[in-house]
Amino acid sequence: MKRILLMILRSIPWIPTWFYHICKYGRPDDPHTEQEKYDYLRVFVKTINKKGRVTVKGYGQENLPAKEGFILFPNHQGLFDMLALMDSCPHPLSVVIKKEAANIILIKQVLAVIKGLSIDREDVRASLKVIQQVTKEVKEGRNYVIFSEGTRSKDGNRVLPFKGGTFKSAVNANCPIVPVAMIDCFLPFDVDSIRKVTVEVHYLKPIYPEEYKGMKTVEIAKIVQDRIQAAIDRALDAKNKL
Repeated sequence: MKRILLMILRSIPWIPTWFYHICKYGRPDDPHTEQEKYDYLRVFVKTINKKGRVTVKGYGQENLPAKEGFILFPNHQGLFDMLALMDSCPHPLSVVIKKEAANIILIKQVLAVIKGLSIDREDVRASLKVIQQVTKEVKEGRNYVIFSEGTRSKDGNRVLPFKGGTFKSAVNANCPIVPVAMIDCFLPFDVDSIRKVTVEVHYLKPIYPEEYKGMKTVEIAKIVQDRIQAAIDRALDAKNKL
């Protein structure tokens, strides 16, 4: 909470302009391209991260597929995750978030800009519609972020089990699956401090359709989970040796 207040207080002179443009870009008739809208949001995100004394280090962006129409599957550490992803990823991203967060001010407006979707995890029929919508849009060349743990981990850099059902959109869209290792992304908002922090985002090598063809979604989920945890462990080991 302290860091969110710091971001707001240090951004007060620019907030009206940012909010105006974000609302404008979120209108259905706005003429800007998806890349232009996303680039504006990235400038906004990078600025507030800097004002919040958070450094985001991105690694492995060269692993991101050159062709649009892929899904990122990161581990989920906290509210800062999407800020870290948008700070470090040059490709336009959309996201599926829980219904409870979709109407929070600013999140609602940003969601409109990136055409994000909200999901009611208690409503099976509505969840199925979201899966179908993501599948359709990814086939059309849009990129999505899906947090497969279903909830954020409360154990720092330990990854919770990934849910197989969250991979249905990727399998149905026959698209690349990109595991993403988030490291220390719980520190900015979940630790009650405004000291300088550094978070890391590691984009791992994609898993292409020919590699997961014929596999069950629970098997894919386990592979992605294991690769992310292994990448986190390697990065932390390397840090500890410095």
